[in-house]
Amino acid sequence: MKKLNILSFLTSICVLLIVSASCTNLDESIYSQIKSENFYKNKLEVNQAALRPFTHMQAWLAPTGNNGHYYHSELSSDQIAWPQKGRHGYDGGDHFRQHYHTWTSNESRMRGGWSLMWTGVGYVNNAIADISALNVEEIGMTEEERTEVVNQLKVLRAFHYLKIMDLWGNVPIATAVADPVNPETKSRAEVFDFVKTELEENVPTLPLTTSANIGQISQAAGYAMLAELYLNAEKWVGTAMWDECIAASDKIISGEAGGIGGAPSLSPDINSLYSNTNSANPESLFQFQFSRKAGFTFDWGGFYMGYDNIKDVLKVGYGGWNAFVVIPTAFDAYAENDLRKKDWFLFGPQYKFGTTTPVLGTEEYDGKPFVYVNSIRRESEGDLTSEGSMAEGEENSGARFNKYKSGTLDDANYQENDYIIYRLTEIYFNKAEAIMRKNGGSANAEAVTLINDSRKRSFSAADWPAAQYNTSTLTLDELLAERGREFIFEGKRRTDLIRFGKFTTAAWWDHVPTNDPNRELYAIPLNQLSINPNLKQNPGY
Repeated sequence: MKKLNILSFLTSICVLLIVSASCTNLDESIYSQIKSENFYKNKLEVNQAALRPFTHMQAWLAPTGNNGHYYHSELSSDQIAWPQKGRHGYDGGDHFRQHYHTWTSNESRMRGGWSLMWTGVGYVNNAIADISALNVEEIGMTEEERTEVVNQLKVLRAFHYLKIMDLWGNVPIATAVADPVNPETKSRAEVFDFVKTELEENVPTLPLTTSANIGQISQAAGYAMLAELYLNAEKWVGTAMWDECIAASDKIISGEAGGIGGAPSLSPDINSLYSNTNSANPESLFQFQFSRKAGFTFDWGGFYMGYDNIKDVLKVGYGGWNAFVVIPTAFDAYAENDLRKKDWFLFGPQYKFGTTTPVLGTEEYDGKPFVYVNSIRRESEGDLTSEGSMAEGEENSGARFNKYKSGTLDDANYQENDYIIYRLTEIYFNKAEAIMRKNGGSANAEAVTLINDSRKRSFSAADWPAAQYNTSTLTLDELLAERGREFIFEGKRRTDLIRFGKFTTAAWWDHVPTNDPNRELYAIPLNQLSINPNLKQNPGY
């Protein structure tokens, strides 16, 4: 199924009508000579058209080197940074402004993220319009099959709006291509109601999640979206929806929404969900089905891998930009006996794979043994004590990403990793948080059990008795800290910090809080305001 879905997309991209849409100009841009009336000749082509907007979504949601939701969610938060490292990485101060919350309304990476995400909305709208207008009898498709595809697309569109609303809050609602040409800004409450209605009406009609529809829009994925929406409702629109969050979470936890291989279940360890054989992992609820063998690789190398010397460390064929590093205070948040600290990061001396031969540096430590350190400062110049800053990094500054593991070049499943969008652990955390917030911020036995069931995987049997939570130790602040440890690198941290009231008020490493609530939303890009007179800028910009 994994290879079939991806190959179907690769076939369709050559012939499918592609629509580039933003909320400023929803005109069509034709990249193919094949018009829509000459496509959609059978059920396969309908499914290919429906898959196109989903496949586009990886460009802004997964850490594959583009500047979408992932880039802005991580680099504005307290776990990941892209510091300057000697002569590399300043990039016009883009990453500094994210880290220090000093971005403007004219950020090029924000313009790119806006374009990517709204183009995705355009792809969905175009597919819905085309498929809704088909004479399905002529292509051997039933009305029920058409309805299922359209409803899946409506849920996918709602997910786009959920993430767009997360970044910008007040945005247009466009449900058709180029109609209107210049849609007007809607309040965040209106966008929230649109997303809520689309999900509540369509998610129950989706097929149950099974091993046969991995990576597709199915019920478990839809209820995970609803759980996220409800969890953030109080922050986003001022109305708490804790009971609704619990109910949506229970749909998943109980297995009522289906699961891969039956009811979903937690992975038995902390690594298998991210391995190169993770496609059918029962903890996953929604994922991108990447596959090197099928020509659609999950390439996290650009953002997360060091320079080419990392090839020898991991015995892989890819290097990176030496870009994202772990903020020192985030790495310090893990206990020394936490297995995640050992398994999810590259840290300390780096050796050629399977040997004790040191890998050598190429910049500040050219020709010297290469050691990742938990600091971002000019240690090669004698600074061993300062806090450091975004401008003072070196090639080895900061612990590094090692959560997803591609396997080695000779591994039969090399780079076959899927990217997990929603997983059962997140639903456990969502439900536990909703329970605690209903209970005035205090944990009860059920909330503690939900978090402990996840956390237990991160400690040895000997260490677990001292590491487990109880109703006194699981506070809301500790829940936020554990969310950070568990979901690091998964693109969710900014949203969590905002919901917990910490995004603009907390300090981390060298980041000083702005105490400016307007920074909880990004600016509408200036070029979009220039094009569309019906857009309104967010407060504070």
